Amino acid sequence: MSATAGRGRRRIGLAARYATLVLMLVVMLGPIVWQFLTSIRGRTENVYDGMLPSRPTLDNYLLVADSFPLLRYVGNTLVVAVLAIASNTLFAAMGGYALSRAGWKGRKTVFTVLVATLMFPFESVMISMFLTVREMGLVDTLIGVWLPGAVSVLNIMIMRSAFLAVPREVEESAVLDGAGEWTRFTRLFLPAARGALAVVCITSFMGAWDDFLWPLLVLTDSDHYTLQLGLKTLAGATTTNDQRIIAAGAMAALLPMMLLFFALQRFFFKGVGEGAVKI
Repeated sequence: MSATAGRGRRRIGLAARYATLVLMLVVMLGPIVWQFLTSIRGRTENVYDGMLPSRPTLDNYLLVADSFPLLRYVGNTLVVAVLAIASNTLFAAMGGYALSRAGWKGRKTVFTVLVATLMFPFESVMISMFLTVREMGLVDTLIGVWLPGAVSVLNIMIMRSAFLAVPREVEESAVLDGAGEWTRFTRLFLPAARGALAVVCITSFMGAWDDFLWPLLVLTDSDHYTLQLGLKTLAGATTTNDQRIIAAGAMAALLPMMLLFFALQRFFFKGVGEGAVKI
């Protein structure tokens, strides 16, 4: 009887965990699903009339392109995102490798200072960053949008942890074979940290693609707007403030991030384990 009761409690506990997971899934994906369903509603339908659209259509996505220069904003955002991926991958890998190697003075101090900077929110330093960018003459340029995010401290920590996970015996074998520092970095450590590099690529792309506040501060000419900043003008561009068109624009902005994540998800989940921050 006790064994039966134990199995019953385990089943109840398992059912409760799955119910919690389903609830979290609904909370996380519910707004996205609602936004997508709103974006495909017909022009004559009420946005709040039922869950599923009675006459699905993709015309709202075509109207987005007619309402504001979508392709230009996408192009501007891609420029910033590609620069962010390239610079974060390069500098985070080099910084993480340097912090993971023993034998140089000040390594722990540098690491402590970098970790301490994570405690400061962006809002506390954005004015000084803006003044710096202005002094460099980069206001209202895509370079000015990219520069503050050229390398993230968190990405450096991720790469450092991934490099620390490489067995010391493997590195010692490479040294005995005559491999120099650069050879070990490019042919041993980088291939071993491919998962962490995927995490850096995804987070860098998402940060650049989804950024709104910094481009709002730096950019003044609408020709240089990034996509998120351009979406702000979409409600004003539609004289009726049509929620269908706004939802279609938001879904168009979300799609590239979803495609990138699904394309690299195998490396991403592997890299999350590799790059678990170690103090």
